[in-house]
Amino acid sequence: METKTKKIKENLTTEKKVVVPVEVKIYNTDGKEKGVLDLPNNLFGLKWNADLVHQVVNSMLSSARTVIADTKGRGEVRGGGKKPWRQKGTGRARHGSSRSPIWKGGGATHGPHAEKNYDKKVNKKMKTKAFFTVLSRKLKDGEIVFVESLGLDKPKTKEAQIYLNNLSKVAGLEKINFKSGKRALVSVPAKSEIAEKSFKNIKSAHVVDLRNLNPVDLLTYKYLVVASPVESLGVLTERAKTICQK
Repeated sequence: METKTKKIKENLTTEKKVVVPVEVKIYNTDGKEKGVLDLPNNLFGLKWNADLVHQVVNSMLSSARTVIADTKGRGEVRGGGKKPWRQKGTGRARHGSSRSPIWKGGGATHGPHAEKNYDKKVNKKMKTKAFFTVLSRKLKDGEIVFVESLGLDKPKTKEAQIYLNNLSKVAGLEKINFKSGKRALVSVPAKSEIAEKSFKNIKSAHVVDLRNLNPVDLLTYKYLVVASPVESLGVLTERAKTICQK
């Protein structure tokens, strides 16, 4: 009986997981439905992991931190080469330098230094897993919209604003064209200067290459606009190889 039960458990553990695709709608530049797209559930259906996302985001913010505060020690401040007064006979305490930390104009003790390193190491697999975890959460919350193209032939801020206004007609994206706050993060499969220049003067929007998209960007902006879904899906699949390897 025990052997039979053991075999059943082994069969269950070795059974291949069936990947159920997630169907999403694709919209055109006018904000109207153009078709549907199947997304792999193993990339866009991950469970929320707050601890993993927090660790990765905290690491990225720490690594991007710019060291500004910098103090000088007693050996770095200018002056203090001469002994303030003789060692004995004055009735005052003995001092060897007027740049001691207890003197005005002296060096700082245990102050911040520019050499301080705030980097926090996180491996590549954790970063990738956190990225797709946030991506799955945004898709579940209805904060991702897939569009067939941006429809921008030349840099034009007016056309970019009209584009966002059209997307605001989609159910759930009514606030994507708001001027205040971080609203729209427009992702493109490859670097596009036309898109970057078109959205540059819109403070609530930002264009990013899909290869450089990260959890911090996803959490900073409310909505994610994915242009050219088929090409973008190929880029995401390539990025996901790190967590898909057995």
